[in-house]
Amino acid sequence: MARGALGRLAAPGLAAALSMGAYCLALALYGSYPFGPRSRAVNDLGNQFVPFHARLWDLLHGHTTGDLFFNWSSGYGVPFLADFFTYLMNPFSWLVGLFPRELTDLPVFLVTLFSIGLAAALMTVFLGRLHPGPGVLRALVSVGYGLCAWVLNDGFADPMWMWGLVALPMTGIAAEWCLRRTRWVAGTGLVALAWAGNFYTAAMATLAMAMVLGLRLLTAPGTAAADRLRALARAVSMAACGILLAAPVLTVSLEASRVAQPAPEVRYGDRPAPLYQVAQLLPGGHGGAPAPNVSIGVAGLLLVAAFPFVRGVPARVRIGWYALAAGVGASFVWEPAILLWHGFALPNGSPYRAAFVLSGILVMISWLALAHRPRIGELAAGGALVALLAWLSRDQGAAGTATWILVAGGGGATLLGLGALAALRAPRARRAVTAALTAAVLLTSAYTAFSVTAVRDKIAWFRPKPTLDPVSLAARDVLGARGDWPRRRTDPGPHEFANNDPLLIGGEGGSYYSSYVPAATARALRDLGAGWYMRGRHTLSFEDPVGQAIMGVGSYLSPGPDRRRPFVPHRARPPAPLLTVRDRLPGPLTGERTVFARQERVLGARVYEVPDLAPAAGPAPAPTRGGWLLPDAADHGGAGTAFRARCAPGGTVVWSAPWFSGRVGGLGGRTKGIGARDRTANPVRTLGRVPADGTVVVRFTGRGRQLVPEHALGCLSRARLAAAVRALRGPRELTAGGHALTALLPRGSRGHAVLAVPAVAGWGCSVDGGPLGAPSSFGGLLAVPLGSGARRLTCAYEPPGLKSGLAASGAAALALAMVALGGRLRSRPRLHSHQEVGR
Repeated sequence: MARGALGRLAAPGLAAALSMGAYCLALALYGSYPFGPRSRAVNDLGNQFVPFHARLWDLLHGHTTGDLFFNWSSGYGVPFLADFFTYLMNPFSWLVGLFPRELTDLPVFLVTLFSIGLAAALMTVFLGRLHPGPGVLRALVSVGYGLCAWVLNDGFADPMWMWGLVALPMTGIAAEWCLRRTRWVAGTGLVALAWAGNFYTAAMATLAMAMVLGLRLLTAPGTAAADRLRALARAVSMAACGILLAAPVLTVSLEASRVAQPAPEVRYGDRPAPLYQVAQLLPGGHGGAPAPNVSIGVAGLLLVAAFPFVRGVPARVRIGWYALAAGVGASFVWEPAILLWHGFALPNGSPYRAAFVLSGILVMISWLALAHRPRIGELAAGGALVALLAWLSRDQGAAGTATWILVAGGGGATLLGLGALAALRAPRARRAVTAALTAAVLLTSAYTAFSVTAVRDKIAWFRPKPTLDPVSLAARDVLGARGDWPRRRTDPGPHEFANNDPLLIGGEGGSYYSSYVPAATARALRDLGAGWYMRGRHTLSFEDPVGQAIMGVGSYLSPGPDRRRPFVPHRARPPAPLLTVRDRLPGPLTGERTVFARQERVLGARVYEVPDLAPAAGPAPAPTRGGWLLPDAADHGGAGTAFRARCAPGGTVVWSAPWFSGRVGGLGGRTKGIGARDRTANPVRTLGRVPADGTVVVRFTGRGRQLVPEHALGCLSRARLAAAVRALRGPRELTAGGHALTALLPRGSRGHAVLAVPAVAGWGCSVDGGPLGAPSSFGGLLAVPLGSGARRLTCAYEPPGLKSGLAASGAAALALAMVALGGRLRSRPRLHSHQEVGR
């Protein structure tokens, strides 16, 4: 029995070994991590997923102040469960806990590698259910799925998406059980596992496999209509119950998405030309224009091309599968269908994230061709079709030198091997040919991965960045030595090793990049003077003294002068406590709404002079509503416009122009604005000190016609700021960890407790053991009414959507248990009857 089980695992194991081995060989030849010095951390892999995995390491080892519900480190305090469900539920992600934290890049690589292997192995199993055939040949075909072009171009940089590659054959196996009317409980478990691992790509996989199931029901010979309906009913009930088992993943993530900062507006651009799209079937290239990446390697392409000519496959089956592939391919470039594939929202990035499902369908077609033992003439016709495609695509961006090598060399060798298998009958000769085909698949797959990686990394968008290197690790040590949470925050500051520095190197800062940045967080931080990117889906830390004081920042890092000293640690002036007790909260601002006024309102004191600006030199600006419209500096020899203002001598001058793009200089300081209306906001930045004569001259040099706000400058009195901070009353004792905080307040505290945490939904607070109540918002921060004479305040965060998701999951689990129990009870009488007959 053990030998039989090992035999069944041999083919899937071979597929996993070949696909993972080919990928590792390609990276080793290219010199990419972990086999060489070149980082893999391109785009979001470095900016999001390595930092999130570092955070997972901290959670697994108990080295963080937050938990699965709440993240105290990022965005000055943000929800975390939706991030965990979306970015860290690939089961291979949890391997990060087995490695040292400074090697987080390695387990992140293993997430991709092991997902490739498992996907290829499961596809091998599924192909055997689709049509019986030799395990080795199924494994060779499945390698093309594990290393499809989607993996090499899209999935490799998104570890959580790689679970979708696994989910497609996984749901295919469940669908097969529906056809056989067996294992409903196990199939439901597979659907739940697919959706829990990554619901985004699992939805794509489920939709695609539903189409495959429908096609198989339509083309199956001699199947009664009633049997088809029963199979469909089993599939629908299995999918529904499996998805409900994973309901918390959906309800929490969808609720977090509902209240998240909207992404920049996305419009679907020009669809790729038909020939350019079809050219993506060729292996080894990477086109400059976006298109669905669907190639499955040279062997799979030859078999797909031969499929229409394989007379062993009924005509209706050939037509049906080709129509399915063509329909799915066409749906990728039709906007309504793109919305369907991506959850009714155009993605902020590639609109072809579902391309792996077409690769899977093509692999199924290639196996159906091979399993029906194509003849030499049929294979030759497929080879001719591939040659014609290559010739027609010779001027397309996806076809390069590597494509010709693979099609001519690898394709020729594969065609000879497949032809030999069709002609030979002697077992020893067939084994030799199969071994040669195995070597050809390994080498062509490795060369495909190598060539695609080399071409892809030349594109600026895919240029890798270092993550946990000696510089960032040194910064982490500095932050750790200065940590004093929750008395004060230690902010990684504006220097960005990644877009999620607090997760990567520690501390408690404002930087946070996620699809789930709460809109309340993004608005609150920007209104108080922090910057943002991506229309607020990437928030930044405060850089000005007042913003840092309000958020309780006691020390921070800033960019250093050169590579030898890339960051500089600073001690901030004494910050406000994380929690302050206010006898009275001022009402909403009316009239002038500058960032300086908003900061003063939250701080509770006047600390700024906000002078009027007057043009002083350079090209004359045009007065307009809300400020001054600058002429384009490029039209005036690069000269900017200088403005004059007057403030009390000795003050610190800061500037605020969120949407300004250009240079800002004066008082010995020089900074750069990179604002773009609504998409990129500059933070409040420091320029210098007011000179003894009180005259402040600041020059704005705009890129294009830029708007300088009417009150772009503020003159900060450091003495007033220090006095305002000293006047704030903090708690006698404060503990914050997990997703809760507790404060012992000064005796007789009344009014409001204000927490330097963005006011997001999900918080509940209790005063002196009373009932939980939702806090209000004061300047975008949490505010809790204390009544009269409060002594103790307790607040806890609960992710919205969690209770409803758990309820749905519990109901599905109960239904699953009842079905399983019913199945056992139905089988028991049959068992007893057999025993009676035996007696």
